[in-house]
Amino acid sequence: MVRRRSLLLASSAAGLAVGGAAVYGVRAGGESGDVGDGSLSGGLGASMPAQLRGVLPGGRVVMVVLDRVPGGGGSRGALRELVSGLRAVERAGLVVGVGLGAGAFEAGGTRPRQLVGMPPFPGDLLDPARSHGDVLVQVAGDRAGDVRAAVERLLPAVPGWRERWRIEGFRAENREEGGRGLARNPFHFTEGFGNPAGDRETADRALVRAGQGEPDWAVGGSYQVVRIIRFATDLWDKDSVPEQERIIGRRRDGRWLDGAPTDEEPNFAADPKGRLTPLDSHVRLAAPDRREPPPLVRRSYSYDRGDGDTGLVFSCFQRDLARGFEAVQKRLEGEAMAKYLLTTGGGYYFVPPPGDHWIDALVQPY
Repeated sequence: MVRRRSLLLASSAAGLAVGGAAVYGVRAGGESGDVGDGSLSGGLGASMPAQLRGVLPGGRVVMVVLDRVPGGGGSRGALRELVSGLRAVERAGLVVGVGLGAGAFEAGGTRPRQLVGMPPFPGDLLDPARSHGDVLVQVAGDRAGDVRAAVERLLPAVPGWRERWRIEGFRAENREEGGRGLARNPFHFTEGFGNPAGDRETADRALVRAGQGEPDWAVGGSYQVVRIIRFATDLWDKDSVPEQERIIGRRRDGRWLDGAPTDEEPNFAADPKGRLTPLDSHVRLAAPDRREPPPLVRRSYSYDRGDGDTGLVFSCFQRDLARGFEAVQKRLEGEAMAKYLLTTGGGYYFVPPPGDHWIDALVQPY
């Protein structure tokens, strides 16, 4: 651990994969819709959180995490102030969303059963100043200036809230292929092939269902995990491309190491000793049975803070944290890529379904 952190920090000094959703169901072009009774049948796109509609996220994002100002009034009033502020900054071409941290709920509120502060996982070095928080506001679009301007308009409009941390992200070579949104990460690899290709599978993986044991108001919402992962890019770039591909378990363009194209499943069973795809490669550990992909949907961004601090704003959505992100994270312990990564911040959030009926659930039994 000490050596890996030292390598990352030394690389930095030298210049060095698993919520927000539109509160009103509004995204680019002004599309809107309500969840209604939380059913996921028919009209699926309109009943999903806006950031999970379609396959291609906006190319730019700002995530800003807010805490409620102590003594600034009741939770209900502060939340309605926030909702009003979000409405005021909505524009065509932007997705404006919110995710609720565990701290957003009062003692009597009806919290989603798995919503807690994100724990540190093996190898993490979480900075408290860049982790957790009451509310995650996420603004995404294709123009960085528009996204930043929306955030700057929002903050003065919500005096009951103060900024805890923020990060900007981008999706290099952001595009849709084969029904999936793809982008190139700072390690020069194309990612997104493991995501579902349509709304139905997205809903199956990401959205809370009735009868799942969650509060009624949470049906149609989603758990979001955000992790700020610093990449040791200088160290990575010293490895040959074939070695990088064996660490990841795919070619840079997404093809499998056994020769299977990106839209087919590799036969890991035919490679029990990992001669083609190493047993400690990222994709093999994350999804050892490609017929049963992890039940989550990724919507990640690259970041570059300057001074060599480069990496990934990992973001994923799931209906069950234990079966989704946490199961994958446990399988990834000991992966070959770990020495190139350092998670420094982030948090767990719950993306409410479209509408604002969830506000009362935060302050009283639902």
